[in-house]
Amino acid sequence: MLLKTIFNRASFRCLSTLPVPEPTTAVSNKANDVLKHPDYFGIHRLFTVEDLFKANIHLGHKEGTLHSNMKGYLFGSRLGYCIIDLDKTAEYLRLALNVTAHIAYRGGVILFLNRNAQTGHIVEKTAMECGEYSHTRFWRGGVFTNANVQFGAVTRLPDLCIFFNTQNNILEMHNAVKDSAKMAIPTIGVVDTNCNPNLITYPVPGNDDSPSAIELYCKLFKSAILLGKAKMKEDAVNN
Repeated sequence: MLLKTIFNRASFRCLSTLPVPEPTTAVSNKANDVLKHPDYFGIHRLFTVEDLFKANIHLGHKEGTLHSNMKGYLFGSRLGYCIIDLDKTAEYLRLALNVTAHIAYRGGVILFLNRNAQTGHIVEKTAMECGEYSHTRFWRGGVFTNANVQFGAVTRLPDLCIFFNTQNNILEMHNAVKDSAKMAIPTIGVVDTNCNPNLITYPVPGNDDSPSAIELYCKLFKSAILLGKAKMKEDAVNN
């Protein structure tokens, strides 16, 4: 049985000791067929562009804070504020949700990360509801890169990190983004107009601080994870 260790008074629990659980034989045999399906989990039904608009996901920061790598995701600007192209957001978000569902389907460990104190409780609650993990406090260096020493045991790292914001503050990147890149851990990240998406494996352009936006992201990623886990059980029984 895997050990679950509370880290830094946060809801991030480090999975320790071996062996790492493997998917069932039935799921393993069908995995290649599932990957060939364009939308095996029905992700396209989870949201519309109108849902994104109502959640204020199109609202970016002031033009003066625009990161040069985010210019390609913009629709334009209004009253000095950047407006994100929701058609592009929808495309990238569906890809990110599909990846999340596939990792959940294969029994992967998913870690939610968030540095916004206003919305941290939403992220923690969502992680618990879908049986995954979260970290919403200050990220101590070396958690990924020096895990075995810090936790005193052979440690299983996450199979996917989902960042609901990728910044510690307006100018500084979340330390876990860099740590994930160093350890080749796939990442999904909501990138606002002041963020650098280059280190994120699957960037999702969108508002990263509005409570309504975070609530929608949490709802969607929770749905994707639960869809993946439900399909895993269904395929194991049917095969």
